[in-house]
Amino acid sequence: MKEITAKELLQLKEKKADFQLIDVREPHEVEIASIGGDAIPMGEVMDNLDKITKDKQVIVYCRSGKRSGSIVQALEQSGYTNVYNLSGGILAYADQVDPSLTKY
Repeated sequence: MKEITAKELLQLKEKKADFQLIDVREPHEVEIASIGGDAIPMGEVMDNLDKITKDKQVIVYCRSGKRSGSIVQALEQSGYTNVYNLSGGILAYADQVDPSLTKY
């Protein structure tokens, strides 16, 4: 499984790279804190493959990186070669990039 760090994600955002960001947390979690992207709850991802591009880098995140890691593995088994897990999830992003994010 390929991973990307919070700082690498920040660099992609800063240079306005063309990538897709997917948040697989539940709606109530997204309300607490978000770093953007398409919100597709973990249990709905495999039913929404049409919303996930194969043409550019796709970064998947959750709270700590565990759920998103499972999704990245499932997507890879479905033929995706362009998916990356945000290592440490939104918690790592809060620690390393944006301390104003609410941690839960």
